[in-house]
Amino acid sequence: MIDAAPSVAPDCLEVLAEKFRARNARVVIVGLGYVGLPLAVSFAEVGFHVVGLEMDPERVEQINAGSSYISDIGSEAVAAMVAADRLQATSDPRIIAHADAVLITVPTPYTKTKQPDMTYVLRASSDVHDGLHRGMLVVLESTTYPGTTQELVQPILEAKGLKAGVDFALAYSPERIEPGNKRFGLRTTPKIVGGTTPEATEIAALLYAHVVERVVKVSNPRVAEMAKLMENTFRHVNIALANEMAVLAGKMGIDIWEVIDSAATKPFGFMPFYPGPGVGGHCIPIDPYYFAWKAQEY
Repeated sequence: MIDAAPSVAPDCLEVLAEKFRARNARVVIVGLGYVGLPLAVSFAEVGFHVVGLEMDPERVEQINAGSSYISDIGSEAVAAMVAADRLQATSDPRIIAHADAVLITVPTPYTKTKQPDMTYVLRASSDVHDGLHRGMLVVLESTTYPGTTQELVQPILEAKGLKAGVDFALAYSPERIEPGNKRFGLRTTPKIVGGTTPEATEIAALLYAHVVERVVKVSNPRVAEMAKLMENTFRHVNIALANEMAVLAGKMGIDIWEVIDSAATKPFGFMPFYPGPGVGGHCIPIDPYYFAWKAQEY
C-alpha cells in the first residue's frame, strides 16, 4: 500500500542521514535483476523497508510470493523478508514518490552498431523525475560511460525544478556483482561511490555502509563510472590474451593450463586469466564498446 508522501525538513539531507543511521528509511530499487535483487534483500535484512520497482509482472509476482529467480539469492531469504514486511515488489512507479533513497540498477546493453543503449536508464530517470522530492538520495548503479550521471540523468531529474546537491543528493556507484562467485559477494566486495557533491558522496556512502564492509569514496561520478569501465575492459583484454595464447600454445604442443599455473607463482606483475569460449558475463563483452564510444569525443 502506498502511504502519504513524506514531508521534508529544511535541512533535508541531514534528516535523510538520520534516517539512514536509524535504518528506518524507505529504499526503492529500480530493476530486480542479478544486481537489484541481491541489493534489495541485503538492505531488507539489515532493517530497511525495501520496494523493488520491476516492470516484469512475473518477477513482481514471484518476489511477493517469497520466491527467488536469481541463483545467488535463495527463496528462503526472499520469503523471510517478505514475511517480515521489509521487502515487496511492484510495477507502479508512483512508489518512488514515497522513497528516501532510489537505486537504479537497470540494464545498459548496446545497439546493433555497438553504441550505448540508454533506453532503460532514460525510462528509470523519467520515473524518478516524476516522484522526485526534497530530501531524496538517487544513485545510478548501471554500468555506463563516464558522464552519464551528470550529463544524462541529472538534467532529467532537475527538470522538475529541484537541484542536485541542494534539494536532493545524486551519486554513481557501480555494481560489482559477479553471479556465481562464492568468495566475493555484495558484502565483501568494496563499493565505489562518487557523488555530484561531497555531501552526496557522504550520504550515499552512509547508506551503503549498512550492506558492504568497505565503501571507497571518489571525487565525482565520472571517476566512479570510469573505474567500472576500466575494471571490465581490463578483464576483457586479458581474457582475450589468454585465448590467443591458448591457441598458440596448442599449436606448439604446450599445455596452456600448466603455463598459466606456473606463471601465476610470480608474486608481482602477473594475474592469472584463463581461456574459454569467448568473453562471457553480463558486462564484460559490452563495456569496452561504451568506453570506445565515449572516447570518440576526445
